[in-house]
Amino acid sequence: MRLAHKRKVQAKLQKHIKATVANVASAKKVAPVKEAPAKAVVKEVAQPKVASNVSLTPKQQQVFDIVAKNAEGINPKGIGLAAGQEDAKAASWATGALKKLLEENLVVKEQLAGNKVIYKTA
Repeated sequence: MRLAHKRKVQAKLQKHIKATVANVASAKKVAPVKEAPAKAVVKEVAQPKVASNVSLTPKQQQVFDIVAKNAEGINPKGIGLAAGQEDAKAASWATGALKKLLEENLVVKEQLAGNKVIYKTA
């Protein structure tokens, strides 16, 4: 691959990521809800927090969302299948993104019996 082409692809990718982050930030702005003073205690659902200085590719973001949905933990093959990959490629598809998420401490790897591994949000 030519170096110029590689730089162009990386530049487009960075623009896409910045645009996605901007869209997510604007979508999270919601009008505040007025609460009645005599209501029962309301528990807020904890949303997974992504550090603002971490830039994730769309694939990494997709993998992170799948792991966040499964609070009890999920294996790489389960992540790939949830993303719509075919059975034979599911685990290998997810491992690259999981490595980056582990480095950024967004997910935690738990070793089960033998070579079984599950991932949970940090």
